[in-house]
Amino acid sequence: MLEKSVVWLQDVGSSDLRLVGGKGASLGEMMSIGLPVPPSFAVTAMAFRAFIDDTGIADRLFKALEIDVNDTRVLKEAENAAKELILMTEMPSKLKEKILDYYDTMCKNEGGEVYVAVRSSATAEDLPDASFAGQQDTFLNIKGGEAVIDAVKRCWASLYNSRAIFYRIEHNFNHREVDISVVIQKMVDSKKAGVMFTRDPSTGAMTSIIEASWGLGEAIVSGSVSPDHYVVDRSSKKIINQMIPTKDKMYIRDPETRETVVVPVPQGMRDARVLTDGEIMKLVEFGEIVEDHYGIAQDAEWGIDEAGKIYMLQSRPITTIKDVSEPSESSEPVEEEIILVGLGAAPGIATGKVKIVRKIDELPKVEEGDIMVTKMTTPDMVPAMKRAAAIVTDEGGLTCHAAIVSRELSTPAVVGTKKATSLLKDKMIITVDGEKGKIYRGSLIKEKVHEEVKVRPVSYRHITATEVKVNISIPEAAEKAAATGADGVGLLRIEHMILGLNKHPSLYIAEGKEDEYINELVKGIKTVADAFYPKPVWVRTLDAPTDEFRSMKGGDDEPIEHNPMLGWRGIRRDLTYTEHFKLELGAFKKLFELGYRNVGIMLPLVQHPSEVKRAKQIMEEVGLDLETTTLGIMIETPAAAIIIEEFLDVGLDFVSFGTNDLTQYTLAIDRNNENVAKLYNERHPAVMKLIEYVIGVCRERGVMTSICGQAGSKPEIVKKLVEFGISSISANIDAVDAVRHTVAIEEQKLIVELVRSNRGLIDK
Repeated sequence: MLEKSVVWLQDVGSSDLRLVGGKGASLGEMMSIGLPVPPSFAVTAMAFRAFIDDTGIADRLFKALEIDVNDTRVLKEAENAAKELILMTEMPSKLKEKILDYYDTMCKNEGGEVYVAVRSSATAEDLPDASFAGQQDTFLNIKGGEAVIDAVKRCWASLYNSRAIFYRIEHNFNHREVDISVVIQKMVDSKKAGVMFTRDPSTGAMTSIIEASWGLGEAIVSGSVSPDHYVVDRSSKKIINQMIPTKDKMYIRDPETRETVVVPVPQGMRDARVLTDGEIMKLVEFGEIVEDHYGIAQDAEWGIDEAGKIYMLQSRPITTIKDVSEPSESSEPVEEEIILVGLGAAPGIATGKVKIVRKIDELPKVEEGDIMVTKMTTPDMVPAMKRAAAIVTDEGGLTCHAAIVSRELSTPAVVGTKKATSLLKDKMIITVDGEKGKIYRGSLIKEKVHEEVKVRPVSYRHITATEVKVNISIPEAAEKAAATGADGVGLLRIEHMILGLNKHPSLYIAEGKEDEYINELVKGIKTVADAFYPKPVWVRTLDAPTDEFRSMKGGDDEPIEHNPMLGWRGIRRDLTYTEHFKLELGAFKKLFELGYRNVGIMLPLVQHPSEVKRAKQIMEEVGLDLETTTLGIMIETPAAAIIIEEFLDVGLDFVSFGTNDLTQYTLAIDRNNENVAKLYNERHPAVMKLIEYVIGVCRERGVMTSICGQAGSKPEIVKKLVEFGISSISANIDAVDAVRHTVAIEEQKLIVELVRSNRGLIDK
């Protein structure tokens, strides 16, 4: 276990979410594509899990969390009990020594003892379908080995902050299934810092939004200052809006104590613009690189040092963009007296009574339908926020606590008004417009049908010949994925359900608990199949590398492979560890018996038709009817693409391109290797030629084709796929609408070109 307890972030990437959490995986991925990220290492989630298991505190820890999270007092007591248990338990000496060794190495590489930021990185954090951002703690300006060890433990403890406990319960995440990694990153002594959204976080509009303040970024994240707010149109690359408020305080590293302190902003800087035009456009460029790489809108943190160098400190998916593109019955305020203006932080309109909250013990006065008004929200206020019809704050920007939680709750919010708590009075009736950032006097809502679409261009749902499907990693995302109107699920990853059990499949088999294991798989797949029924849901059988299984209870016998991505995974594991493969198939059999004929089976990492033949034999052995079973394969190896005709001869209903692996294997490039990652390119002619060839053969044979890799979310590749005649494109949840838009436009172009060419023939 110790070898995976601490890792350098340049050695990990987006596939290592369960090892280093969302923040760590994202930083490693950004390093791999050449963005400026400070030197960093991570204490892995595996180390945290070993800590609570080996010290014997796990059962007591999770028992303390069995509470009613809507009771603020009980929630706080649970937080205190969980944190105390972790902080009072001694860290194992071997793990401590390893952390100190990595810190010492970083110091030597940097020419002396360095200050670091110690950042929490939860394994369920920053998923495409759930944002745990900001729920755990970050500690800045930490220096010295013992201080680093102490900060790591405090990060571990912050996994059980009130807000984190509440969020997990509300979103049906099991506390036992969420671990935490800790990122130790060389501290950037920022003179300017802030956040950037590559798209509008409320509407999804193609505008980059940047918030900036003087000093360290903690001022923005904490909501203690209203930052500069810049809006850049990504098409014209022009700044189309900016707000420059007074910034009266900033966080800095104290020159003497070297601790993080809050100081007044010098008088001449308080009302000054933080960023130059050049800095703004460079940040937009970095943001577009990250979004293009992931294929999903991003929420990034950045810092600029004394020398003017920009560092990317973090990036995560924006999970709060709502699809409001279709006309519907809605409410709009009549244009009357505007009494306050701030930043529109969460869209929607609500009318209600003002309830001003100046301290925690005033939370009970916020009742269902009230407008909660406060200086800035805190984690303790979440239960009251859930009751409120809208939120209004004095301070904060688009990434403050109030903004993030309001978007998650779909509650209208306006932040950074400066004077809401002093201007508004208890029991006043007001109307809050969370999109425009305006607050009106009185009840000014009238019912009307929207006459135009104000947020996104045109909805192309259900009108394209090329189907647009969605990728899902965890069953909990099913409802949100279905709300996109996708034509089905092109990829449901089964490994996340299995790895989330934290118990190796072999242990279920050894303990005679096969039925329990099958039922867990059925439960997860059924959740998605229900949400999409009768649309197709293609479920990929297990495709996790050995290193991910080794961290599970009972995973000690997993082989140690030099390169797990080229090792015992996918169909290779299924056909050698057949006991487990039969349990997977048993889950499918049970689903079919329950009537879920919209579920298809997809075999990963095939490279020879004999693998499909053997898989079919095992399916028959467990009693699956191959005549009525929808079966497909992943095209991830060049071998599978080159001899696709031989695969089709075995009998397949569909194929789906896994472009992440197909690109790596075709170009012989490990995209997580910083030395060669810049050569990774899904648009490489060889990769595109393989895809075009497979689509052509499958069209001739009447076999459906799809794509579920990240390339399927990139507009320039989507255009080529439509041109090739692909049957469907499966995109990440936040990219479905954009992909559908691109598909519709490309199909229309093809129709126009066909009509024009036919006219030419007629004229002749």
